[in-house]
Amino acid sequence: MYKILEKQVLSDVTKLMVIEAPHVAKKAKAGQFIIVKIDEQGERIPLTIADYDSNAGTITIIFQEVGQSTMHLGTLEPGDMLATFAGPLGHPTEIENFGTVVCVGGGVGIAPVYPIARALKQAGNTVISIIGARSKDLLFWEDKMRSVSDEFHVCTDDGSHGRKCLVTDPLKEILEARKGSVAKVWAIGPAIMMKFVTLATKPFNVPTIVSLNTIMIDGTGMCGGCRVLLDEGAKFVCVDGPEFDGHKVDWTSLLSRLQYYREEEHAAIEHWKHHCNLEKAITDGGK
Repeated sequence: MYKILEKQVLSDVTKLMVIEAPHVAKKAKAGQFIIVKIDEQGERIPLTIADYDSNAGTITIIFQEVGQSTMHLGTLEPGDMLATFAGPLGHPTEIENFGTVVCVGGGVGIAPVYPIARALKQAGNTVISIIGARSKDLLFWEDKMRSVSDEFHVCTDDGSHGRKCLVTDPLKEILEARKGSVAKVWAIGPAIMMKFVTLATKPFNVPTIVSLNTIMIDGTGMCGGCRVLLDEGAKFVCVDGPEFDGHKVDWTSLLSRLQYYREEEHAAIEHWKHHCNLEKAITDGGK
């Protein structure tokens, strides 16, 4: 069992939790992920590691409540226990001194891009960071991202904070102004955002790494649920990723696969809400 040590509400739908998991924290590196189960009957939830402290033996996760399992996870409090917390999984980010790099985080993708930006900065890179979200309420860790960046940009779709634009706008300006000097770009966020980041960088021939969060079940490459199509063929996100060359990803296929279980997800949410309301009614009736 794994204890929740800390919980922060970052927005109405975004939660941060610090989990006591010494064996995971000891080996964790930027870019890797974990799979968590709330209880023995629960769904396996893949989440990219937002931060880690090997000395304290803790892993920080940040997630949005978009499905039944993450909604359930969001109701837990410090002191509650998680049944399983497997990891670190996947290949860590390749960290070296590339020169000038750009790190782009969209929405909850700000969480996993932070340790990558930090590691790149520690390796001697000039780090330019861009973070964005639909609105100010969905932004977080602005100070942490700024602290590991030599140049920093904030965007919101509605203009409620920072610049009113998409993250691709400052990215294109940076690539144009620094032609030939940007060595690499990392982008983590919604799949559609990562797709358009790769379209923005392709004309400049800048290598672009994306971290994919596909449908995943076992996390060992056996089920095939996390299959993604690349130029050279199919790969599995759990064992071959989660990072890939964004210019090689078949984004049409990926975006389509992410929609496969929307009806089932909606049904699971409604069932869970009904169960919660029923339990509340029973509890209130017994008072």
